[in-house]
Amino acid sequence: MNNFFMSCISWMKWASLFGAALLLPQMVSAQSSVTSIRSADFVVAVVNSEPITNQEVQRLSLRLLRDSRVQGLSTDSSETKRLALDQLIIEKIQVQQAVALGIAVDEAAIQQAEASVASNNQLSLDELQSRLLQDGTSAEGFRAQLRNQLLMTRLREREVETRIRISEAQINQFLNEELQRQSTRLPSEINLGMILIAVPEDATPEQVTRLSERASSVVTKARQGADFAALVSEFSDAPDRSANSGAMGLRPPNRYPDIFVQAVSQLPVGGISDVVRTGAGFHVLKVLQRQSASSTLMTNQTRARHVLLRPSPQLSQAQAIAQLSAIRRDILSGRADFADVAKRISQDGSAPQGGDLGWASPGMFVPEFEQAMNQLLPGQLAAPLISRFGVHLIEVTDRREVAMSEAEQRNFARNVLRESKLEEAYAAWVQDIRGLAFVEMREPPQ
Repeated sequence: MNNFFMSCISWMKWASLFGAALLLPQMVSAQSSVTSIRSADFVVAVVNSEPITNQEVQRLSLRLLRDSRVQGLSTDSSETKRLALDQLIIEKIQVQQAVALGIAVDEAAIQQAEASVASNNQLSLDELQSRLLQDGTSAEGFRAQLRNQLLMTRLREREVETRIRISEAQINQFLNEELQRQSTRLPSEINLGMILIAVPEDATPEQVTRLSERASSVVTKARQGADFAALVSEFSDAPDRSANSGAMGLRPPNRYPDIFVQAVSQLPVGGISDVVRTGAGFHVLKVLQRQSASSTLMTNQTRARHVLLRPSPQLSQAQAIAQLSAIRRDILSGRADFADVAKRISQDGSAPQGGDLGWASPGMFVPEFEQAMNQLLPGQLAAPLISRFGVHLIEVTDRREVAMSEAEQRNFARNVLRESKLEEAYAAWVQDIRGLAFVEMREPPQ
């Protein structure tokens, strides 16, 4: 799957982190709102000789009020306008600085951003432009917004990233703390061997006494060094005794009966318990193995497969979606096989493998693909998904938890620590550039 994998910090992540996510603005509920904005336009601020108009402030105010991601925002118009004006000032300063530093955005990047916005909102490009027009935004105006967002993102990556320093000591401390937290979530595991002396439900007291004495003699033999597997073969009434020599398998304590766990809680590996009585009979337990919680961080991996169709002059995005929707229905009804379809029509390097992408750790796929994949349970088939690479039909086949390598752990720690410092670094940087800019506030005309 050439170029489908990515690991770098993308403009989409920056946009999400700093409140500039390129999502389709919610539609204005009444056309009169747009009309009222257009009817009263004047300059409210000048940033390094560039104006910010009342129209811009009003439009952003409406979007802030309708944006469910903004928490605790008051509907008071003066507060909302103040927040909108502050945001516009900071954005204006950043765009100006990006241009002054020679940062550029080409047409291909804008097209990719536009496709990502459409994909995030499950729309085709034509549908996206139609929604924008209903919201009073032209296609040209929206693309200009995308260009500015990309300029600001690249500026932030250049200026803010350089402020962040992650030391090896910080990485070590983070990993130690994570392992401690993991150890509380992943208790140690034990493997017990068991000999069962079954007691029939209608057993007489004499039979119960005789069977109890038999179990006690087994305990004595085991503690004197007799081979436990041989004792299992000779004495145990458990149905699976011959298959595993009495071993019940390595598992967390909560997957054993509490009475078993209590009986062996103080025993070392090789220790033999006293006779344990349950409804099934008398049990003799041996601690075969103890394993502490993993000394390495664990990560969830997903195995998925997909069919990819790339829009072209011969196949529009809408046609690709319709084709994959029909194929999805055929697969769900049993009329088609996923692997066969992928081999036949998928336009991806995974096609010969039936679309199989192998085991993937978090961050291996582009965000829009990974987000959709993570919402699926094994065996589930998603609706067609639009990504920057085309239209996908995704099925998750399996999931597992695996240990990270040393390099993976340190890279994970570095990324988490960097993310935690980004917001603080960004806030300090914004304060710096705001202090260096000339901003003149204007009073509204009387």
